[in-house]
Amino acid sequence: MSADLIRHRVFGQLRTDIMSCNLKPGTEVREGALAEKYGVSKSPIREALHRLEFEGLVEIAPRQGHRIAPISVSDAKDILGLREILEAAAARQIAAHSSDEELASLDEYRSCDLSSLKEFARYNRDFHARLCNLSGNQRQADTMRNLMDNYERLCIISLSVRQQESKSMERALADHGAIINALQTRDGRKAVRLSTKHIQKSHGEVLRGLSNRAVVE
Repeated sequence: MSADLIRHRVFGQLRTDIMSCNLKPGTEVREGALAEKYGVSKSPIREALHRLEFEGLVEIAPRQGHRIAPISVSDAKDILGLREILEAAAARQIAAHSSDEELASLDEYRSCDLSSLKEFARYNRDFHARLCNLSGNQRQADTMRNLMDNYERLCIISLSVRQQESKSMERALADHGAIINALQTRDGRKAVRLSTKHIQKSHGEVLRGLSNRAVVE
């Protein structure tokens, strides 16, 4: 495997492990341990850490090591507030301008595997990113993808208690179905209302779930 492919693979694996919380927020990491974990030299690990530091997912630790960026309550509020704005705009655009085929493609998001929080978090990220893709605004879609990548960590950490996790996932799936129904009937106002209500519910659940977590700042 070429050096470029190795760097790409290591960056992707490390980023996925951070987003899925396999590497938990606040955890200190060392280049040597990560190199052993991924079966590579320190060089691609060092490069990946620098790139992830630029994305805000990794921080320099006190003794010149690194740590996975903790979850910030203020950042969580910012993510959820911006999501509400972007998704309301996307819902209006989708209802007015998407083709029938594009609207029909949303049916794939009517179900998902609720037995795994991490699988649900990925499904949730993909659904909301798909809505912004359908809006036809590329910058909006790119911003939304970045937001949903970071929201995935919030989702996993905040819903880590099994009772809360199961009920929240079921409610979210039902909300998604209702939003899809509104979009497919081209009822933009209803889609905006449902989307806004859905995100506001998520806002409350996420902030309650983040309270008193050791990984949250």
